[in-house]
This record gives sequence, C-alpha cells and structure tokens, in this order.
Amino acid sequence: MQAAVSKNMVESLTVPTFRVGYPINTDALDALYEKVKKKGVTMTALLAKAAAMALVQHPVVNSTCKDGKSFTYNSNIHIAVAVAINGGLITPVLQDADKLDLYLLSQKWKELVEKARAKQLQPQEYNSGTFTLSNLGMFGVDRFDAILPPGQGAIMAVGASKPTVVADADGFFSVKNKMQVNVTADHRIIYGADLAAFLQTFSKIIENPDSLTL
Repeated sequence: MQAAVSKNMVESLTVPTFRVGYPINTDALDALYEKVKKKGVTMTALLAKAAAMALVQHPVVNSTCKDGKSFTYNSNIHIAVAVAINGGLITPVLQDADKLDLYLLSQKWKELVEKARAKQLQPQEYNSGTFTLSNLGMFGVDRFDAILPPGQGAIMAVGASKPTVVADADGFFSVKNKMQVNVTADHRIIYGADLAAFLQTFSKIIENPDSLTL
C-alpha cells in the first residue's frame, strides 16, 4: 500500500496547484456537535456534510482535469476522507454525500472506517472520490497543507479548533473558537476566486450549522 501512496503523491506533484486558507468560527458547530454526538454523529460527518453542501453551490471545485487539456464537472459529490491505517493511508468515500442526511452519513462513515481498518474496502469505496477532506484537528494540529490527490480538483485540510482572541467592528475583544481550513486546488481548472467563494459558503454553513441536520 505504501508504494501505491508514494506513486500517487509523486504523480500529484506534476499538477500546478495553489492554496487558499480561511479561518472559521466553530462555536456554533461545537455546540451542535455536543447535541448530536450522542446519536452517533462524528465531527468528520459534520465537516463532510458541510463540504458537500458547499460543493453543490460551487460545482467547479468538484470538477476534474485528468488529461491536462479538458475538465469535467462531476455530477456526483463523493467526499473522500483521509484515514491513517497500518501500512499507509486510505481515503474511504462517502458517495453522494450531499444527498444523505447527517445521521445516515455518520452511519455510513463508521461502516467505511471499520472496513478500511479490516482492509475490506472495495475499490469503488476508496477510489471514487471527487473531493477530499483531511482532518488533523484531533491531533492538535493548527494548520497544514494537503497534497492534491490524482484525478481530483481540490482537497481540504482542516486544523484544530482553538480559542482565539478576535476584535469586532467596534474594537471590542472577545475569545472565539476558530479552526484554520486550507484548500489545495488544481489551478488548471479552479481559480482563486472560485476557492474563496467556496470557502465563504463553507464558513457560513459551519458558523450557522442548523442546515446540517435538515
């Protein structure tokens, strides 16, 4: 498996990429998570659902350029999520993540992780992603940049949510929980304004997360 991972990483470095970062207030998301985790919902599922909802509004970020000459708008939103396993890294795919409710998405994710760790994933369960999410927040990582997977247009790297001092428009200070989100994208098909708009939408969903449970 490590050989395959290494091959993919080298292949990825042949693609011209760029990165955009965005700090996001997580106070409302954290509060929602405290409510829904008792029902089996994971933070990964919340982030994947938010990303899928944002991709619906920004389909270019879910597009693919495979031959360097043309690109494809993917009709499905398949969120791949990076998971570390013995012997390497694998990206189980939440297929049609935008069409699943949060609870079904969480259930599906747990099943995929169990199969991944048991090395029982079928090829379509790990090689069909159209957008990848990599979350190192549980390790306390502030921020990081992820390498773009072959055949995808973008990958999102999520850091830990941490208390941050912020000032409002009137100059008053307060402490808010914020996480840093960095997205690496294929510059042949996605431009800075595309990523900025996508991240604005993603941020709005995270900061007002009630729609995640609908």
